[in-house]
Amino acid sequence: MKNIYFDNAATTRLDEDVLNSMIPYLKEEYGNASSIYKMGRESRKAIEDAREKIAKAINSSPDEIYFTSGGTESDNTAIRGIAYNYKKKGNHIITSKIEHPAILETCKQLEREGFEVSYIDVNSNGIIDLEKLKKSIKDTTILISIMFANNEIGTIQPIKDIGKIAKENNIYFHTDSVQAIGSIKIDVKDMNIDSLSMSAHKFYGPKGIGAIYIRKGISFQKFMNGGHQEKNRRAGTENVASIVGMGKAIELAYKDLEEHVKHIKDLRDYYNREVQRRIPYIKINGDIEKRLPGNSNMSFKFIEGEGLLLNLDLKGICASSGSACTSGSLDPSHVLLAIGLPHEVAHGSLRISIGKYNTKEEVDYLLDSLEEIVSRLRNMSPLYDKFLKEKKGEKDSNGTI
Repeated sequence: MKNIYFDNAATTRLDEDVLNSMIPYLKEEYGNASSIYKMGRESRKAIEDAREKIAKAINSSPDEIYFTSGGTESDNTAIRGIAYNYKKKGNHIITSKIEHPAILETCKQLEREGFEVSYIDVNSNGIIDLEKLKKSIKDTTILISIMFANNEIGTIQPIKDIGKIAKENNIYFHTDSVQAIGSIKIDVKDMNIDSLSMSAHKFYGPKGIGAIYIRKGISFQKFMNGGHQEKNRRAGTENVASIVGMGKAIELAYKDLEEHVKHIKDLRDYYNREVQRRIPYIKINGDIEKRLPGNSNMSFKFIEGEGLLLNLDLKGICASSGSACTSGSLDPSHVLLAIGLPHEVAHGSLRISIGKYNTKEEVDYLLDSLEEIVSRLRNMSPLYDKFLKEKKGEKDSNGTI
């Protein structure tokens, strides 16, 4: 049975070097980082070394990095923490309609608590309109949160321009960079980013560990009470091994960034070309150029995405029809609906996210499998049969075209 993984946007395989960096802190160096004896001091040093590596990757100061349990907690901390702390200044937040649920659900909760949220539209490629963003700003606007790159269609937003707009209007700017970290060079100073979320398992690190950058001078309300860990901002004994793994993973990601990006982009472009050559009636979703290098999101007309995924799974291929956080839902992707796709087309979407361990041979196997599955599913579809008859000008059984 084959096991070919093309869902790296959902999570990535743990890098062997990352695992090896973690093992000592799971076995010999298991001291609590809050302890003053040698084993505790060794754990503390490992945490601070990892903090420095993460800060270096985004051009921030180490004391602006706070460790969390992952992207969701980082997003919640940024949105709620800043909103609560500055609510005397204003209660208005701006975000987009294609954000991750960790942002959208947090904003909905804040609305129930009396905050006002503007959800701005995106164009057909999933990119926000900067003029609409400017027009959405009010005297009470305290925070703009726009994701760096979309987790479903891979579209990269004009983050530097958004940061400039926020700075000119004295508004805090947060970006969910969970998908972008490890694939794109990010400079929080140059891009005027005040707060940024990341999660290690998206760049070949362990699950259950993430970080948030919050610019020095911005205060935020903490949500975990207890001890004084993370500069008294997040209580709880530190997950030393995972923090070490995250530091190693981000170090490796940016050490080999150009080589990594070229590899996955070449495979992605080859996949896109071949699908368009072999399979008719498809649509590539998202901007062709301004997108993550390993992301491909396509809609296959006249079929259901769920049936496509199940058939791919039978061939040992792991893929997705959207975000892993919403894959249990039967509703079409909110991202695809936001870029203007009708429900029936959005339902037939397939997201392929290529990673550093994928090969051309695996892509060829995916292409062969996809071509066969799409053809078989369409041949069983009454809608496809009707479409072909109309295309040929033939009449159906009711005598209508």
